[in-house]
Amino acid sequence: ENDLLNKCLKLDYEEIIPCLKEITTVWEKMLSTPRRSKIKFDMEKMHSAVGQGVPCHHRGEIWKFLAKQFHLKRPFPSKQQPKDVPYKELLKQLTSQQHAILIDHGQTFPTHLYISAQLGAGQLSLYNILKPHLDLSFVVGILLLHMSEEEAFKMLKFLMFDMGLRKQYLPDMIILQIQMYQLSCHDLYDHLEEHKIGPSLYAEPWFLTVFASQFPLGFVARFFDMIFLQGSEVIFKVALSLLGSHKPLIMPHENLETIVDFIKNTLPNLGLVQMEKTIKQVFKIDIDKQKPTAAYANRTLTSLSNCRWQMVGYIQSFEATVEKLLINESKLKQAMLALELERSALLQMVEKLQR
Repeated sequence: ENDLLNKCLKLDYEEIIPCLKEITTVWEKMLSTPRRSKIKFDMEKMHSAVGQGVPCHHRGEIWKFLAKQFHLKRPFPSKQQPKDVPYKELLKQLTSQQHAILIDHGQTFPTHLYISAQLGAGQLSLYNILKPHLDLSFVVGILLLHMSEEEAFKMLKFLMFDMGLRKQYLPDMIILQIQMYQLSCHDLYDHLEEHKIGPSLYAEPWFLTVFASQFPLGFVARFFDMIFLQGSEVIFKVALSLLGSHKPLIMPHENLETIVDFIKNTLPNLGLVQMEKTIKQVFKIDIDKQKPTAAYANRTLTSLSNCRWQMVGYIQSFEATVEKLLINESKLKQAMLALELERSALLQMVEKLQR
């Protein structure tokens, strides 16, 4: 009974459009197929099923099913896979980020009771999984709403290493920067550039929290349906679709503040029907057609090159400063040693005078 109540609490979010009964039946047939973990299902059939909808109460099982299908079609694991340590062993390990994780809890889905309940089951599970993954609270939060803690950890590994999500969070964030530049070559580029609006002003949280920090949970769940099917390129597709389909509403805004406010605040709340329209459009986007032109690519390359040389300059300046500090430290140590010797000599002199 507690498990049932817990599941109801977890799935307490508004679907964009409820999954039709006939589509639910299609999914139930696939999920109930004997020895399904050994069978490669038709990719077009799965693509069609995801496109038409995913039943909320089966969503976690369907994500695990799609992950298994990925592994069946690609039997060789990613070369970047971490060492396979049992989850229960990882739970015993401590992290230097504990305080930051606890603070971050309250900012992850603050309107959802399962995640927001202070020191409740949702926050405890978030903490356990996030110990080595501080920046992934929204990703982990979505997974926890649809499966157990250990299953969520396994699916996080799958998304990060098999589906390419890890590239978003590498220290240099080079993939994130490339996506930002690619996003700029959209039709809206000239209008946004005229008002000095780069993608970092509005799209960075889209990419880093996979839309979960600003968009309704129902939309984010549908986005995860696609990412389990197509991988991390879906993030770029959704961003393109959101901007492209709302271009007529963005273009009339004529200053930086109103444009950014519309994209960051109005766009995520345009309504469930519009959200589903965006999702359906994503399935039609050919990512290769969105590649930048040669002129834009050259301009981007020049910009990245300039940034690189700026960073080289900063590093050289920093190294010179460190070298000066080390020299000063050495001089201070010598001065301290001289003072200690002088102090020792003075103490000996005082002793002689006292005799």
